[in-house]
Amino acid sequence: MSAPFRFPRFFVTAPSPCPYLPGKSERKVFTELRGAHAAELNEALGRIGFRRSQGVAYRPSCIDCQACTSVRVVAGEFRPNATQRKLLRRHNDLVVSACEPWTTDEQFALLRRYLATRHPGGGMSDMDEMDFADMVEQTPVDSFVIEYREPGEDGKPGQLVGACITDRQSDGLSMIYSFFDADHDDRKGLGNYIILDHIVRAAKSGLPYVYLGYWVEDAPRMQYKIRYKPIEKLTPRGWMPFEPKKAKAAKKELAAAD
Repeated sequence: MSAPFRFPRFFVTAPSPCPYLPGKSERKVFTELRGAHAAELNEALGRIGFRRSQGVAYRPSCIDCQACTSVRVVAGEFRPNATQRKLLRRHNDLVVSACEPWTTDEQFALLRRYLATRHPGGGMSDMDEMDFADMVEQTPVDSFVIEYREPGEDGKPGQLVGACITDRQSDGLSMIYSFFDADHDDRKGLGNYIILDHIVRAAKSGLPYVYLGYWVEDAPRMQYKIRYKPIEKLTPRGWMPFEPKKAKAAKKELAAAD
């Protein structure tokens, strides 16, 4: 008898400039996700720190740096703080839909506006419609585009203000990539709201985790990922609860002040 699936072949990319830490270089190890057991392989690799991009699972494999840390929110134990409760109330009128992974012109236009505002000149800034279609549609796993829309009128869908490419796994939701209208004056905090919505949805579905990808302690634009507690990080001993050093230091200062 043949084995259920063949052990995957792994490859390593050439070093390139790190997008998060100046002066550092990054390197990735990756494998293809294909065949009848692609979803099982993706989940198994996800539990040891891999992320999915189209039909590929990858994780950092840098020679002189271990800064990238896989993090996930424990959805069932999450309790929003005052700021997060305010965000949930502010955006609770949005119409949220889980759509099949097929791209639309409206999604692409929103992505272009998001990249121009939040990541000008970044690695995705020259993405065209075909690149975006590949990003969304080339998926061998159970994947959706979660859309966030303004309330419509006369039964018509309202304006698209946010979206997230999301994989559903047996142990949680994996947020692959989210984008939103960062210039919408009445929709501040949309990016954080999209994460909150995923946590609430995972908990209601009985899914224990929401995977947020990689966190880098010294990268300012990654700090939003640790606002959702309880949170776990992947260590050599497996997934462990943690609190970032800066948060610990702040607690000590408050205790000393008391």
